[in-house]
Amino acid sequence: MSPASKDQLQSQASTRLKHHASQLNSRHRNPNALKFQAKPPPGLPVHITPLNPVQFLLRSALIRPRRVALKHPGIGVEWTYAEWAMRVCALAYGLKAKGIKRGDRVGIICPNVPMILDLIQALPAIHAVIVPLNIRLTKPEVNYILDHSGCKLLVVDHEFKHLAADFKGEVIVSNDTGGRDPTDPYEILIESGQHDADTLGWQELELIDNEDANLSICYTSGTTGSPKGVVGTFRGTYLAAMANAMESKLDFESNYLWILPAFHALGWTFPFAVTAATAGQVCLRSVGDYSEVWQSILRDKISTICMAPTVAIGIINSSWARPVPHAIRVLLAGAAPSAFLIKTLETKLNIRVVHVYGLTETYGPFTTCIQHPEWDTELDEEEFFRRKAMQGHAFVTAEEARIVDHEGSNKDGLVDVTPNGNQVGEIVMRGNIVMKEYWNNPEETAKAFEGGFFHSGDLAVRMPYGMISVQDRSKDIIISGGENASSLSIESVIYQHPDVLECAVVARPHEKYGERAHSFVILRPTATSKWQNNADGFAVDLKSFVRPLLPGFARPEWVEIVADLPKTSTGKIQKHELRKRFPKIIPG
Repeated sequence: MSPASKDQLQSQASTRLKHHASQLNSRHRNPNALKFQAKPPPGLPVHITPLNPVQFLLRSALIRPRRVALKHPGIGVEWTYAEWAMRVCALAYGLKAKGIKRGDRVGIICPNVPMILDLIQALPAIHAVIVPLNIRLTKPEVNYILDHSGCKLLVVDHEFKHLAADFKGEVIVSNDTGGRDPTDPYEILIESGQHDADTLGWQELELIDNEDANLSICYTSGTTGSPKGVVGTFRGTYLAAMANAMESKLDFESNYLWILPAFHALGWTFPFAVTAATAGQVCLRSVGDYSEVWQSILRDKISTICMAPTVAIGIINSSWARPVPHAIRVLLAGAAPSAFLIKTLETKLNIRVVHVYGLTETYGPFTTCIQHPEWDTELDEEEFFRRKAMQGHAFVTAEEARIVDHEGSNKDGLVDVTPNGNQVGEIVMRGNIVMKEYWNNPEETAKAFEGGFFHSGDLAVRMPYGMISVQDRSKDIIISGGENASSLSIESVIYQHPDVLECAVVARPHEKYGERAHSFVILRPTATSKWQNNADGFAVDLKSFVRPLLPGFARPEWVEIVADLPKTSTGKIQKHELRKRFPKIIPG
C-alpha cells in the first residue's frame, strides 16, 4: 500500500468512526474465516509447524468471533475476538509500512491499556521483537535500554511520553482513545494498515519459520549494575503461555484482570495464555485505588488475577473487601507471601490462591504450589497454609527445578541438597521455559548457564515430600511492591551525595510494599559536624538528592547514619548482619 498523508488517514479514520455502530453489529455475523488464517512458513515438512503464540488469537477469532476479547472500562470500549484480531492485523500492516521487519526491536512504554496488548500480538505477527519497558524507570534507565536493545521504533502512552524525549528514532504516541479519536497518532498507525487488513486479512502475514527466533527482550532491574535483556523465543513464550493457562485454569468463561504490569516479563505471558483459552481480559490503567479493583472483580466477574503480595494486602484492606460471590483465582508471586496472607484471601474473601514462583529469565512463573487432596484431612489449618506458602513443583511444560549446594561434582558439576527441609541451596532450572540468553551479553549468559542450568540466585530447601520452599535471595534484590530494585544501583546513586563516605543498602520489611530500601550511611569527616544532632535533616536531604535519579520503588524509605558497618576480614560488608536489625512483619 502506498503511504498516505496524515490528513488522508485522519479523513479515513473519521469516515470509519461514523459507521462505528454498523461495525459493532458485525459481531453478530459470521466473519470471513479466511481472514484469520495466516500463511504457513514455506519449505517445512507437513507434520511440523513452529510453535507460535500469535496463532492463539487467530484460533479464538475463528471459533468464538463474538466473544468479548478485550475491555477497557476506563474509556468505555471493548472488542470481540473477531474485531480485535482485525485491529491487530491492521496494526501489523501499519508497522510493516513503517519499515519494521523481521528482527527489528520495537520499544513499548505503556501501562495496562489496550495499546500494549495490541502490540504484543502485532509485533510477533511480523516477526519483530517486543521490548517492553517499565513505566516507573527513570529517563537514564530508559535511554540505556533503548540504546542497548537497538530499538528502531518507540511506541509510548501519552502519560509517559517524557521518557521518550531522548530517543533518536521515531516515536509514536498513543492517547489511549480506543479508536474514538481519529487524530490519535497510534490510531493513525492502525488506520494506515486498515486497507491491507480489509483486503488481505492475515493471509499475507506469514507465520514464523523458526520457533527459536527472538520474540521479546525483557530487561531486568540491573541487579549487577546495568539491566540485562532477557531474550524470550516464540517456542518458550508459547509453552509458558500454555502452562499458565492450564495452571490458572483459564477457559472460555474466564475473565482476566490486568493488575500485573504487562511490561513485566511480558505479563508472565498471560497476553497469550488468555487468547489460548479464548478468555476475556479487562484493562485497568492503574491500581492506585483498590476500590477500582473490587468494582471490576464484581462487575466484570473476574476469574483470574496475577499480583504481588503487596497488592493482595491492599485488596484485603480495602473498604470494598468482601467475599467474592463467584469463583476466582489469584496467582501470587513477586515475593514470598506469608501463610497468614494466603489464609486471609481464601477464608475471608473466598479467593483461591495459586502460589507461583519464577523470574523474568523463566518467562515469569516456573513453579506452582499444587494443593493435594489429602491436605484437607491430614493437615491442621496451620500446616495447610504453611504448605500453600511454599513454591511447589515445576509447571507442566517445565523441568523440575533443582536445589544445589555447589559442593562435590558430577557430570554437570552440580550436586543436589538433601531433601530434608533444612539444607539450603540455590534454585537452578533448565528446559522449555528458560530464557534463550541475555541480549548482547555473552559473559553474563555464560555465567548464568554455568553447569548446564540457569542459576536463579535464589536460595531454597527441598522438603521431604518433594516441594521446594524459597528461604532467601543470594542477590541483594529489594522486592518492593512486586518491583525489583538493585541495592548496588541504589548505593551507586547514594555515593554521589557529597557528604557520603560509605553506604550499604538492604531490604527492610514494609507493611504495605513487602520490602523497602534501608540505607546505612557513614558520613565524611567534613560532614559529621554539619549533620550532628540532625539525622532527620540528613535523611530529608539525601532523599531529595536521589529523587530524580531513582524510580520511586528504589528510593530509600529509611536513612540511618552509622559510625561503622559490619565487614568480613577482606572488607566485604556483611549485609546479612544488617538485616538482622529489623523486626519481621507479618503481612495482612
